[in-house]
Amino acid sequence: MSHTKRAWKLQEFVAHSANVNCLALGQKSGRVLVTGGEDRKVNLWAVGKPNCIMSLTGHTTPVESVRFGPDEEMVMAGSMSGALKIWDLEQAKIIRTLTGHKSSIRSLDFHPYGDYAASGSLDFNIKLWDIRRKGCIYNYKGHTDCVNCLRFSPDGKLIASGGADGLVKIWDLTAGKVLTTLNLHCGPVNVVEFHPKELLLGTGSSDKTIKFWDLETFSMVSSTDGNSTPIRSMAFHPDGLCLFSGGKDLLKVYGWEPSECHDSIPISWGDVADITLTQNQLIGASFSQTNVSCYVVDVQRVHPFGGVPNQEGQQQLNSSHNRKSFITERPPTQSSRQASVPKEEAEEPTHDNEDEKETSTADIKNPEDYREIFQPKSRISRSPTRRVEPFPAPPEDVPSEPEPVKKPPPARKTTPEPEPAPKQPVKKTPSKKESESSKPVPKAVSKQTRQIKSPREPPENSAISAQDFLPKSEQPGNKKSTFVTDESVLQTIQNGHDAMSAVMSSRSKNLQIVRAMWTSGNTKTALDSAISMRDPSVIVDLLNVLNLKTGLWNLDLCSSLLPQVKDLLNSKYESHAEAACNALKIILRNFGPVIKSNITSAPSIGVDLSREERIQKCNACYNFLSEIRITLEKKQSVSGKLGNLYKEVQILMSTMD
Repeated sequence: MSHTKRAWKLQEFVAHSANVNCLALGQKSGRVLVTGGEDRKVNLWAVGKPNCIMSLTGHTTPVESVRFGPDEEMVMAGSMSGALKIWDLEQAKIIRTLTGHKSSIRSLDFHPYGDYAASGSLDFNIKLWDIRRKGCIYNYKGHTDCVNCLRFSPDGKLIASGGADGLVKIWDLTAGKVLTTLNLHCGPVNVVEFHPKELLLGTGSSDKTIKFWDLETFSMVSSTDGNSTPIRSMAFHPDGLCLFSGGKDLLKVYGWEPSECHDSIPISWGDVADITLTQNQLIGASFSQTNVSCYVVDVQRVHPFGGVPNQEGQQQLNSSHNRKSFITERPPTQSSRQASVPKEEAEEPTHDNEDEKETSTADIKNPEDYREIFQPKSRISRSPTRRVEPFPAPPEDVPSEPEPVKKPPPARKTTPEPEPAPKQPVKKTPSKKESESSKPVPKAVSKQTRQIKSPREPPENSAISAQDFLPKSEQPGNKKSTFVTDESVLQTIQNGHDAMSAVMSSRSKNLQIVRAMWTSGNTKTALDSAISMRDPSVIVDLLNVLNLKTGLWNLDLCSSLLPQVKDLLNSKYESHAEAACNALKIILRNFGPVIKSNITSAPSIGVDLSREERIQKCNACYNFLSEIRITLEKKQSVSGKLGNLYKEVQILMSTMD
């Protein structure tokens, strides 16, 4: 019987001339993909095909977020500068350029009716845009860190947003205010998704948990156990039967009443950026540097769907709770749609610049695929015929079963092949009969020995041998040694790496000393010991731990570590600078207001030693932060992930003004 894989890699291709920053799948068809990159381009692809359909240009800074419209007729992209561009894919032209954010746009979504869009930014704000009127109609403020994700509810009346501050906020579009703040996550919230039918919200975080929330009571229904990887993407089943969760090299299927993991599928897609479901298949996409990879999972072979009858599966999966549903009927008139959205007169409408329209172009690379996917005529025939068929699954890799099949017909059994040996005696024209009669036999034997030895030992005449990498004095031909041992090979390899071995050994000893002090309960002593070692790598290792355990930070640690952080920002190693930026974000977010209030407070009456000590530490921290701010201003031209971190820290620095 031939078995097929339930998860496989569909394709990998080079998507941009510089690093890819973001991507999104078309949620309606699951067959289109949009990518944004450091090269400031927005490229469109057909899933399963290697060639770019259309390339959209016009952004002047790297593209940080992209999103398809609900019918895949529009696409919008947000850049590092805070500009938002929207293209009409059917007409292959830009329709809007919207500005207003002060920093990078990190999350986007279209209103289910298509006339509005929302964007979340590194400036902590969420903006609601009217696409037709070319302007921002409301600005939602409340997050204290980057808005990582946002989604409109299926009825278009709510927005759910998740931030790097670990908060989930539910916004009422009609009232123009936050309804509630959900704060039970212990790490940044990376993804939020509404249930397609019920008043239920799923939120995924870097704390490795998914939490389900009832939108009537705003209470938590259930939470996963955290036995996963940081949650990067989520998608509800189209019928709302379960939730698919994507993390690093892992796909999990969850139920929520009760909380249960139905299945876990390892799949080597790295940090998956987006997933969607179509035709009983889950499509996942991820990116690394300039490459984009697409993966497919056969949902029918994933529990609880595999081997379970559809009706029984629904009874097993659907909750028995009488939760209300979204009313997703589209309002009949434009006026009713407008009435449900607030207007903020303080926001000036953003007008399109004619020069920007000229510089924003849509370059169609593949006319055939473009007409088939985005032109209205082919759109009618697309869904019923060509787009319905799922991707064919490749056959399952059978371990070692075909190998024995190949070994039974070896040429050994045909060792009667020495029958050509009699043909060689025809060459016995020379008089040396004994030498010639002896030669064919070793040849036949050598053939046999080579076939037998090949699976386990290298052939005698192999081009590569372990002896080639050993000094001549230790090769088997010499009298010193008659055979090669593992120890001698390892010793020979290590001879050229003595310096690095010494560095790593010293670093390991230093970390053991710091760890011994740390586990004894004295974090400050361990930190002072690490600083006295004058090894930047040890400081970076310590910072990486503290960045994960934000509760360990205090003013003592801040005043001790800020000089080290300043030095790490000037390091030639990107990982050192990245650890320093993450530490600065924690310090500014948690201690910035404390430092500012203490250095600006009036002097106290009488003697208060603890207060004086606290003010002294705050002054030291403020001075170091001022020096670091000057350093960061010189690094604003840096691009890529590190450049984004520098900009984030610069924004947080403004809280000290």
